[in-house]
Amino acid sequence: MTEPLPWLAPTPREPVVGQIIVPGSKSLTNRALVLAAVAERPSVLTRALGSRDTNLMIGALTALGARVDRDGIDWTVHPIDPSLEAPVTVDCGLAGTVMRFAPVLAALGSAPVTFDGDERARERPMAVTISSLRALGVKVDEHGDAGRLPFTVHGTGRVEGGPVTIDASASSQFVSALLLAAPRFAHGLDLTHQGPPMPSAPHVAMTVEQLRARGVQVDTPGGHRWTVAPGPVAPLDTEIEPDLSNAGVFVAAALVTGGEVRVRNWPSSTDQAGDAWRDLAVAFGGSAELDGDDLVVTGPRTLSGVDLDLGDVGELAPVVAAVAALAETPSRLTGIAHLRGHETDRLAAIATEFNRLGGDVEELDDGLEIRPRPLHGDVFRTYHDHRMAHAAVVLALRVPDVFVENVVTTVKTYPNFAPVWERLVDA
Repeated sequence: MTEPLPWLAPTPREPVVGQIIVPGSKSLTNRALVLAAVAERPSVLTRALGSRDTNLMIGALTALGARVDRDGIDWTVHPIDPSLEAPVTVDCGLAGTVMRFAPVLAALGSAPVTFDGDERARERPMAVTISSLRALGVKVDEHGDAGRLPFTVHGTGRVEGGPVTIDASASSQFVSALLLAAPRFAHGLDLTHQGPPMPSAPHVAMTVEQLRARGVQVDTPGGHRWTVAPGPVAPLDTEIEPDLSNAGVFVAAALVTGGEVRVRNWPSSTDQAGDAWRDLAVAFGGSAELDGDDLVVTGPRTLSGVDLDLGDVGELAPVVAAVAALAETPSRLTGIAHLRGHETDRLAAIATEFNRLGGDVEELDDGLEIRPRPLHGDVFRTYHDHRMAHAAVVLALRVPDVFVENVVTTVKTYPNFAPVWERLVDA
């Protein structure tokens, strides 16, 4: 299939001023879908995100025996039918939540389930998923490179559970995957992370809170250990919060143009990693204030460089890097070595594409050194990574003639992003 021509990202003549409503959180939507699929009775999700990643999750859960009925902004999720025994194949696309969460659910069923995905998905780290399933007594057949997709999970209708130790330093999703299914294990789960620091800890906190909201007993005895008691998962009708990570590109629009953007319906309390944008805006010299249900971000006269450890919020790094590249002073972003295993090697991709535009970005062992330089237009490659597309459009706010390759990759978590961006920036 021929990819569309590169898209010319808009460069505004004036500071960006406006308001935006971002779609629902991908992280919350996919966790809610999984928990509804293992619940005792149907659940209704309101304002869930409809995107490639969530559609892939629905496809995975449907293959495992669940049913999702969509009626406008309400989705009714009917739990998995565990009696299905016919072999099925799940397309994970490039969605980390699907390739890490769904195999553990497959272990609870009685059908052989094969998991595969996009070409890049076969390069993403999956060894911990496979080894943790085997540690739980589940048979897994690998069909390609060791520790990668594709592989087949042979469920027997029962997972014993109990103590498991994993190294989740490549992705916190390995922890969340086990926790989400753990109430259905015969003896629950006593999970320990052992190894280098686990990135993206807020995502695990989100998983724990979502389990507790459905009546599951989860304890965190200290360190990197979680215990989940076996038992039912209560159905829960819930409204999905806006995706605050996706809101970051709009926060950046205010920061780099000296404008003002109001992000509607920003939650006053949340486990989303994207809530860090409130502090990041201030670090760059701007302001971010809650005004009722909204967050109002105002850009500074002078955009300051930053020195930040983004280990807990690595998904924000591409847009943070783009803001840093437009600052007056150098920046250093650390704690993000794990981004090499995301949709693309994000550290290499950021350095390559920013430098293509005349930038001065150096890869570090665990991050990036960014020294601002005058930039020029060129084609900016996205590597099928939605966060790279977001970084590109932020650079274009101050750099004319940035052509974004395959901007439609943003459908992964933000359908219709390009026209929404154009309306805000060109208003």
